Amino acid sequence: MSDLFASSEASSSRLSTASSSAARVFDASPFDSVPTFADVEPGDGQRWSTWPAITPSERGPLPWPAWVVTSAGALDTELGILKTGKEADVFLIERAVPDDPDQRVLLAAKRYRDTDHSSFHRSGVYTEGRSTRNTRDTRALAKKSEHGRAVAALQWSFAEFDALCRMWELGAPVPYPVQVNGTELLMEFIGDVSGVAAPRLAAVRSARAELVDLYDQIVDLMRVFAAAGFAHGDLSAYNLLVHDGRVRVIDLPQIVDIIANPQGLDLLHRDCVNICDWFTRRRVERDAEALFAELLAASYA
Repeated sequence: MSDLFASSEASSSRLSTASSSAARVFDASPFDSVPTFADVEPGDGQRWSTWPAITPSERGPLPWPAWVVTSAGALDTELGILKTGKEADVFLIERAVPDDPDQRVLLAAKRYRDTDHSSFHRSGVYTEGRSTRNTRDTRALAKKSEHGRAVAALQWSFAEFDALCRMWELGAPVPYPVQVNGTELLMEFIGDVSGVAAPRLAAVRSARAELVDLYDQIVDLMRVFAAAGFAHGDLSAYNLLVHDGRVRVIDLPQIVDIIANPQGLDLLHRDCVNICDWFTRRRVERDAEALFAELLAASYA
C-alpha cells in the first residue's frame, strides 16, 4: 500500500510541475470572454428544447428520422394553434437551432387537459381492459381526486405516444411520435413547410377515382391495426388527413385492444360503419359488414 501511495504522490507532483510549466507558456489573450451555453435566451412564446430533459423511453422509435432535431441548443417556438379538441389542444411548434437552417423542423404539440377542463366524457369505453401499474394511481383514478385527474391526463398522452410508436413500427401511416413529456405529446407535423396543415378527409373534394384510392388506403391502415389486435376506436373523416394524396391517421389515445376490451369488436364495427357511410354518401358505395368481416379475419390471422 505504501508503494501505491508513493506512486500516487509522485504522479501528483509530476502533474503539478507540468501544470505550472503549461501555465507559464499559455497565452489567454485571445479569449476576451468566457463561452456560454448559448448566445440567445428564449423570448416570448419560446423555451429551450425539452428533448435533452426526457428519458430515452419518452423519445420516438429508433432510428430517428433525419429531420428530428436533438440538439440541446435548440429553441421551441410556439407559432399558433392548429386544432382544439374534446380532451386536448394541438399547437404548431418550431424546433430550431438559432442560425442553423439545417436544424429546423415544424412539430405538432398535443397538450392534454385534466378531466376538470376536458369535455371527453366517454373515456371509460376506451380504457376498459387497460391496466395501471401504480396502485396509488389506480385508487386516485377511481376516486377522481385531484391527483387522479392529473393521472388521467398523463395516461391519455402516454397511451397515444405508445400507440403511435407501435403503429409507426408496424408501418401504419401515422405521424412520427417525436417525444412525450408529461401531458404534452410532440409529433410530426403533417402539412407544408410554411405551417399550413394537411386537410382532413372531411374537407377533401375529389373525383370518384381519387376517393376510391383514398378508401383503399384507409382499409390498408385499418388492416394493419386489426392484424396487431387493435381498432382505432373513433375513426372518422375528421381524424384522417390527406397530404400529397396519401392518408395519415391521427388521434390515437383511445386505441382499443379488440380482445382485452369488452367493447373492442363493437368499436371496430363502428369504425367500419363510419368510414363506409362517409364514402357511400359520396357515391363510392362500400359495405361496412364486409369490411368488418375482413378486418375480423385479419385480427385472427
